[in-house]
Amino acid sequence: MALEKITTVSGKGVCVPGSDIDTDRIIPARFMKCVTFDGLGEYLFYDVRHDADGNLKDHPLNEDRFADASILLSGINFGCGSSREHAPQAIYRAGFRAVIAQSFAEIFFGNCATLGVPCVIASADDIDKVAAAVDVDPSTDIAIDVEAKVVHYGNSEISIEIPDSARDAFLAAQWDPIGELLDGEEEISKTARKLSYMKA
Repeated sequence: MALEKITTVSGKGVCVPGSDIDTDRIIPARFMKCVTFDGLGEYLFYDVRHDADGNLKDHPLNEDRFADASILLSGINFGCGSSREHAPQAIYRAGFRAVIAQSFAEIFFGNCATLGVPCVIASADDIDKVAAAVDVDPSTDIAIDVEAKVVHYGNSEISIEIPDSARDAFLAAQWDPIGELLDGEEEISKTARKLSYMKA
């Protein structure tokens, strides 16, 4: 199945503040004993959302008012640390479809892109504005316009940045290399049949 172009991502927002939020905080390593990524969303930010007995702690992702959030807001160097693919997968499996932060770790950014999850960059002041609006009214609609590089929220907007390579891939529906390979299976097989060293 052909990939879809990602021009806009819309939804409700929730802010998980902090700088240098690493992949082990996003999903602790002990939850990575899995054959597939299914179910990883349950463990998103587990150790900061639960106490030692597994009871819920005071955390934005535990608040009922943010239960429908699909856009995550955060700070500097989001997704740093280990390059584990499980962190973007946990975010995706928990229902998030975009992240707005001040900056991102490069490998984390790339892993999110191949899931179709745009990671867009905004200033601290602008993120604070969106976070404040969401805190006052969690039903505030947020729309990330990947093409125009702007975020609309309520009656306001902020400017964002996204590397051209990722932006172009989203707009051209070429954001998942594996998906592209699968879509080109027929052409790949046709080429393989022409190669002498591929013949039995």
